[in-house]
Amino acid sequence: MSWTVYILECGDGRLYTGITTDLARRITEHETGRGARFTKGRGPFRLVHQEPCESRADASKRELEIKAKTRAEKLAMIE
Repeated sequence: MSWTVYILECGDGRLYTGITTDLARRITEHETGRGARFTKGRGPFRLVHQEPCESRADASKRELEIKAKTRAEKLAMIE
């Protein structure tokens, strides 16, 4: 099973980072309010970044690395 680390830009401009094994399903969950608590009411969403990972452990580690970055660092990474 392959994992993906992704960053969504929310309708209010905030960035959300998460992991999943099915990116399309997960984005649909965010859009319908069944995703993370942080994204509720913040749509519409735009996928701005995604990275494949070999395992859940690798994806979780990378997610934490990205979440530790400042907004400016995240935006620079996305470009």
